[in-house]
Amino acid sequence: MSTGQWIPTPDGDAWHFDAGAESLDFASTGPVGGGAELGERLHAPGDLGAWLAERVPTLRPDDVSERDLADALILRGALARLYTAAADSGEYDADDVDTLNLFAATPDIPPALAGGRRQAGTGRIRPAQALSALARDAIAALAAPGGRIRRCAADDCRIVYRDESRTNSRRWCSMQRCGNRAKVRAHRARARQAATV
Repeated sequence: MSTGQWIPTPDGDAWHFDAGAESLDFASTGPVGGGAELGERLHAPGDLGAWLAERVPTLRPDDVSERDLADALILRGALARLYTAAADSGEYDADDVDTLNLFAATPDIPPALAGGRRQAGTGRIRPAQALSALARDAIAALAAPGGRIRRCAADDCRIVYRDESRTNSRRWCSMQRCGNRAKVRAHRARARQAATV
């Protein structure tokens, strides 16, 4: 799986958001904990299939059922609430922890080294395996020491991300979006101040 995704905006544009963890990218496919601009993007099984297939090439989008979508939305809700609690230094809800642990306990995507003649373990991936991999990724991210789960520093943004910077100093959900807005505001404030002096 890989991190990052393009988030559509109401005006038809898009901006790139890399949450720093695949499971946090997945949690950001819906509005819970993601801010007003992050609306629902998983309306149908095909939406989930397309999202997962971008990250797991051996998963076929057509293999995703209504049941898989329902399971994914349950997992996503638990992930969003857990990551929001981590960003706000809050307590984890026991039901969300149980949900995460249940998904993580199912078989996930087996590792496979390319180049062999046999296909053991490299067949089609089921949606449940991809959800299990996301759950395991979340456990690793949430259990990691150092408190790297944060909210965007912009006053008008509440998006949660995992700070993967070497210096542990990431402030914005995206430099393209909130970081750039902050720089523009700071520049305008300096220009106004210089004009009054």
